[in-house]
Amino acid sequence: MGMKPSLYSALHVLILHRFICWGCAIVEIFHYKFMVSFMPAACMGNSFYKIMFKYKTDVFSTLNFFLSVPPCTILHLVLGGKMVHAEAFSRPLSRNEVVGLIFRLTIFGAVTYFTIKWMVDAIDPTRKQKVEAQKQAEKLMKQIGVKNVKLTEYEMSIAAHLVDPLSMHVTWSDIAGLDDVITDLKDTVILPIKKKYLFENSRLLQPPKGVLLYGPPGCGKTLIAKATAKEAGCRFINLQPSTLTDKWYGESQKLAAAVFSLAIKLQPSIIFIDEIDSFLRNRSSSDHEATAMMKAQFMSLWDGLDTDYNCQVIVMGATNRPQDLDSAIMRRMPTRFHINQPALKQREAILKLILKNENVDRHVDLLEVAKETDGFSGSDLKEMCRDAALLCVREYVNSACEEETHDEDEIRPVQQQDLHRAIEKMRKSKDATLQNVLMHVSLD
Repeated sequence: MGMKPSLYSALHVLILHRFICWGCAIVEIFHYKFMVSFMPAACMGNSFYKIMFKYKTDVFSTLNFFLSVPPCTILHLVLGGKMVHAEAFSRPLSRNEVVGLIFRLTIFGAVTYFTIKWMVDAIDPTRKQKVEAQKQAEKLMKQIGVKNVKLTEYEMSIAAHLVDPLSMHVTWSDIAGLDDVITDLKDTVILPIKKKYLFENSRLLQPPKGVLLYGPPGCGKTLIAKATAKEAGCRFINLQPSTLTDKWYGESQKLAAAVFSLAIKLQPSIIFIDEIDSFLRNRSSSDHEATAMMKAQFMSLWDGLDTDYNCQVIVMGATNRPQDLDSAIMRRMPTRFHINQPALKQREAILKLILKNENVDRHVDLLEVAKETDGFSGSDLKEMCRDAALLCVREYVNSACEEETHDEDEIRPVQQQDLHRAIEKMRKSKDATLQNVLMHVSLD
């Protein structure tokens, strides 16, 4: 059952009156004790009464008893209910009074600070994510053996995306068909990092500031980046574009700065950005102001006036749309490797690597399979081999369901015909996808 409006308003006015009275008491104390020229408390009280009488006549009648108490009475109540003359306030404060006043102010300030801090944390929707990121960052820092390195709050957010090189299980032997690219990477990127003392007197022989891996999807760009970080012994920051976006103005620039400050503290390090075209694409006048400022900050710290040419921080990006990258980004990535679709010999090497530890019939001709998979990427070849292996599993399951007593407990090896069927299935899927894309292009 609701409260009457007049009584509800009266309670609000009563609360306001109490605050006014306490304020008047404080003003009186400062006026008499420290001779500070504040407006007299009586004027404040009288102004309050006039406002209440003018706008709250009905409420005033309800609170006639409370409002009849003058503000100075509150001062007397504060002082213990005794009548104190104004001359009593002219004496200096005793030591106990000063200590007590400082103690009360300290307690009040501490309570206010922690209360406001708790309220700010409570209304922050990203607080939980920040706490989890900090815990993850501390765990990763211990794994990679980083000690006595003080990180800021923003660097902690970036450190949550660190990847321990020792935890990577990708090596050069896991990459087939890209021997030329691997050799160039070893010479231009890994050697200057591992043998820094040989090239410290030459600026021309320093590792590049940026490396771009571009080519069709599924050709091993990400695998190359992982293997490079492992072989070079670098700290690997797998940077996600979403990490640098924040709803608060100016926070994205601070996060972008934290990327490079963290990389410098942990150098030698590699900042890897997969699908870099979605993050550092061509700038235009239609870009949002915050996005444009964040990109400018990123490029300035990457290679700007304050860049230290002796630091071993490499930004490595992978994309299948290099034409969408900003020209300033392309300038900062002078070392570029085109990871194209594998040729015949490369496909054969990839098939050998994929089927190395699998149950494959000894009569399978991988060269013949490589000839039939023209236009397949490394990812397509792996998926094709998986489909061929699933055909054997499906045949085993179906035969086990038909026969109640099934003595054979082993799945037969992958045969040539299984690979042929998987190739046909993959080719139909690729043709249907291509036809769908061409249809949408013609409609546009």
